[in-house]
Amino acid sequence: MNIDIAVARYFPLDNGRYEVKPGMVPLSKCFGNGIVDNYVFQIDNTFVDYRNTKLASRQEALNKYFQTSNYSNVVDAAVIKFIIRRLTDEHPNYFHLESFTSGIALNCQLTQEKLYFDKDYHLQKVDIPKSTIFPSYICSLDALAAQVQEDVTVICRANNTNWVGAIHLCFPNHWSAEDKIGKDFTTVHAPVAGIEKINQRAQAITNTMIMHQPMVRFAWGLSTDTRLNHHPQPPLNTPAEVWGGRKFDIDNPELYLRIERQVIWGLPECDAAIFTIRTYFRDVAEIKQDSCLRQKLVSAIKSMSLDSLIYKGLVENRDDIIAWLEKP
Repeated sequence: MNIDIAVARYFPLDNGRYEVKPGMVPLSKCFGNGIVDNYVFQIDNTFVDYRNTKLASRQEALNKYFQTSNYSNVVDAAVIKFIIRRLTDEHPNYFHLESFTSGIALNCQLTQEKLYFDKDYHLQKVDIPKSTIFPSYICSLDALAAQVQEDVTVICRANNTNWVGAIHLCFPNHWSAEDKIGKDFTTVHAPVAGIEKINQRAQAITNTMIMHQPMVRFAWGLSTDTRLNHHPQPPLNTPAEVWGGRKFDIDNPELYLRIERQVIWGLPECDAAIFTIRTYFRDVAEIKQDSCLRQKLVSAIKSMSLDSLIYKGLVENRDDIIAWLEKP
């Protein structure tokens, strides 16, 4: 199916500094992309590429990209109900719901799949008229995550503790679902350079995620390719240096701003929150042509500490990237 919707454009380093902060703002905030800025799930003309990457990731090794831990049926039902509601509200042309005495069915026009759920939102069967899915969807969250361009994470809380209850992560940026599943906010973010002050507020931030209004935040880095899947472990027979996407060649420059739009939507009725991650790329060669954007990018890179450069995989390429950006 052809989708005539342009990719949303974001530039989350407008102040010209690299900062590690929560940076959460209301989902209702406008960033210049119209109504899609307020959507949880953004669908555009790159959908097929994202879908194919998800299918390839699942086929490589599903448990490498999808994990759950202490993930209750109550939380799962709330998550599935939420995703279905947002898809049918935000994209009625692509998602249509049918009701039966035994449950519901979601017609997914983009993939030509029909997902059947019982009254508790458990996946019952899938109609796929023109293709097969391998491996078969193992649950409702797995099936729904394959219909969208976002990765999906679920944060859970109980008895003053919090943990990652579910991760469907087919577009990882040098981290893995296996490494984060079941861990609390502080442990999950411990590898992030400069995270110490935020981690001191972990409990308050988790409370905000679950109890407050829907929020959005952005993260960014630099990549030398537009591969969506940068799992730290390459697939079999793929050299790590090819897979890494962090080797800049000043004589043959290829560089992209890799942007993550992260939406947080609390489900306070079950002490949980949905955390979606949508990945975008902007060609730095185009950014370079805009003197204002180029200056902000150079300034942001120069503001990064050594630890941040190491964490972002830029310590070896920093000087060459800046030299290329500043060259007329």
